[in-house]
Amino acid sequence: RMAAAPPSYCFVAFPPCSKDGLVVFGKNSARPRDEVQEVVYFAAATHDPGSKVECTYIEIEQVPKTHAVVLSRPSWLWGAEMGANEHGVCVANEAIVTREPASESEALLGMDLVRGATAKEALDVIVALLEEHGQGGNYYEDGSSCHAFQSAFLIVDRNEAWVLETSGKYWAAEKITEGVKCICNQLSLTTKIDAEHPELRDYVRSQGWWNGDTDFNFSEVLSLTDDHLACCSGRESLEKQSGDVSAQTMIDVLRDKDSGVCVDSESFLTTASIVSVLPQDPSFPCVHYFTGTPDPSRSIFKPFIFVDDVKSVPKVQSPSFGDDDPAKKIPRFQEKPDRRHELYRAHERAWSLLESDQDKGQKLMRIMLDLEKQGLEAMEDILTRTEILDPAEVVDLFYDCVDTELKFFK
Repeated sequence: RMAAAPPSYCFVAFPPCSKDGLVVFGKNSARPRDEVQEVVYFAAATHDPGSKVECTYIEIEQVPKTHAVVLSRPSWLWGAEMGANEHGVCVANEAIVTREPASESEALLGMDLVRGATAKEALDVIVALLEEHGQGGNYYEDGSSCHAFQSAFLIVDRNEAWVLETSGKYWAAEKITEGVKCICNQLSLTTKIDAEHPELRDYVRSQGWWNGDTDFNFSEVLSLTDDHLACCSGRESLEKQSGDVSAQTMIDVLRDKDSGVCVDSESFLTTASIVSVLPQDPSFPCVHYFTGTPDPSRSIFKPFIFVDDVKSVPKVQSPSFGDDDPAKKIPRFQEKPDRRHELYRAHERAWSLLESDQDKGQKLMRIMLDLEKQGLEAMEDILTRTEILDPAEVVDLFYDCVDTELKFFK
């Protein structure tokens, strides 16, 4: 049983650490090795009053208007590990363990929701939903045992980021506007708390976890153990690049296996990655790069920009099983359907052939990295030119990148 939360890492870098007025966000999603992640886009929509939205395990009230979102998500569930909306709000979710036992009864998963036109608005939505519905249920597609966790979030927009850490319905948050911040699979907030659940301190007092005589240190009070790892091995790499952190720097950090940021262990693998570049000047578009395939050290980051009528990319979407999906039937997860999408299959096939031929493998990786570099340079051009972006120029952007990658694999 995987009792430990998987060590996913997520980062944000603000000026002056990052380049030319850009906020740079990145996350590796460490999940069970064989889990497939898909990349899905949902257009903005309006909804009838009283309508419901079905999340992974429960139904909740729908809001009148939802923003367009692009998400990288384990393909068996409704929510996502990471993603962004059309307003340049990016959210990464982390599974954590706290003194409060995580609930196995089915409620919201930390991976279930992103709403809000700013990072702070998204935070307010998440904590309101936690208050109303609670969090709980299996984090893995596993019929033999329940793996339940609490949730932490890194929520980023063009101006600021919030680190939100939760334990049951209780939470605390810190606002970040400069430097580099990293969160992984454990509590990180200490005494700098910029927002919190109104009853948080009373609750931990009532549990005997804090007596009120010392400074309130969220991690110390709520962690199960006091072995806080210096979890952020990637942070130093970003800080060393101070003033120069770009999409490429973030990609390099996410690919680093030696630091532990790129997870490849017996139980867990980095099953997908994201990097987002958010210009602080709102006249420039945000660019979001997704791998859609496991192990960023042998995957490429492909750019996506929100425009109207953006072309959907079925080749990175897993097959849908509708109501017959074992994740939807009770008892759940009695079998595991094949959720691999076309890009995942091609990537898997190519790499299994190349395992036996290192020269060919290195050659393919060079070609792929060259393709990635062309994408990064084209995006840099968009973010530095003076004229306004013509949406027609990028409506097929992500589609074309996935298509080109598939051609190389063939």
